[in-house]
Amino acid sequence: MAALASFWLGQAAAAQSGAQDAERMTALARIDVAASRIEDFGSNLLVDLALSQPVPWRVFTLDEPRRLVIDFGEVDFAGTTLTEIVAADMVSGVTTGRFREGWSRLVLALAGPMAVETAGLSTGGPGGIARMKLQLAPVTAEAFARDAGPPDSVLFGAGDDAEAEGAAAPIEPMRRQSGERPLRVTIDPGHGGIDPGAEAEGVNEADIVLAIAKQLAAALKRLGMEATLTRTDDVFVPLERRMSIAREARSDVFLSLHADALDEGQASGATVYTLSTDGADEASQKLVERHEPDDLLTGLDLMAAGDEVALVLMEMARAETLPRSERLADEIVAGLARETGDLHKRPRLRADFSVLKAADIPSVLIELGFLSSAADRARLADPMWRQAAVNGIRAGIENWSRYDAIQGRQLRQ
Repeated sequence: MAALASFWLGQAAAAQSGAQDAERMTALARIDVAASRIEDFGSNLLVDLALSQPVPWRVFTLDEPRRLVIDFGEVDFAGTTLTEIVAADMVSGVTTGRFREGWSRLVLALAGPMAVETAGLSTGGPGGIARMKLQLAPVTAEAFARDAGPPDSVLFGAGDDAEAEGAAAPIEPMRRQSGERPLRVTIDPGHGGIDPGAEAEGVNEADIVLAIAKQLAAALKRLGMEATLTRTDDVFVPLERRMSIAREARSDVFLSLHADALDEGQASGATVYTLSTDGADEASQKLVERHEPDDLLTGLDLMAAGDEVALVLMEMARAETLPRSERLADEIVAGLARETGDLHKRPRLRADFSVLKAADIPSVLIELGFLSSAADRARLADPMWRQAAVNGIRAGIENWSRYDAIQGRQLRQ
């Protein structure tokens, strides 16, 4: 599997079709759904995709849950619904989208353990059409688990593979802010790329929160603060990587922005979450499940436990950080109330969101509204309301920062 998974079209195409194909590989490709198929082939699975042109690619599997992953550099999936061509009992779901800068990802959820037996891409078809064909065969669960994981490659370096496995280089602990330097804030626009988040009436959560995040970053910088975004484009960023970005920026605050949708009820208005240490209510748990499908797309285990000493140190850090997060959330709620007045009936909640689990950084998650609410959709699309919301969050951070700095200086004395 490892040798097969590390096969790259970028190397094969030049041998098959010469420099002309290599030149075409720099542009976006599209999938011709009418000429493609994903179907059972006896006990095997056949994936046959017609591409408008050849592109670099790689294929591998991930476990827990079992998935087949195909990365392309790069395919435009806009307007493409691959679920229409699935006629396979072994495929229980399809996800497509932008994975990272210059790369797209197709994920097939597998109903059972299967291994890639053959994989290839033929070029030189009519009009430059290329065909990708994969065939998977059943294997044991043990064999699947042994071979699962991203392959080594020349286009995805060691750092990228480490990220895919959820690893991160250790970051030197940072001293608590005391007002002697600019406050450092990491703003995390939720979702992005292959994970667009909630969608309603043509409105996309990933796009909305990115626009507001950029607006908030600019407002904080005008106050003299330092602001870092976990993404600046419509790209996929794994959950654990978002927290790593905050640590690398040595941030004092982590804010995750969302605008979700609920299938039931008439929820509306802004809500600010902090980490729950006792579990969450049913509605909050549903939001957690909706926010966090992307860890399954990359194979991250965000709940992995370290040794006992590490866990004790994390809990000691969280004992200090969690009350600071609670106060930050309260200040942001107060700021939003003053500037917009559009709050959920319970504007302060707690839930087990993975992006709130950083033991060393005060962290909150802000639901700016619900796309399932027509009133909230209108507000989220209104530039004046967005500015008011940004003003409220900025004021909350500013007020919290002053109090937190005083407390930090007192602790040092």
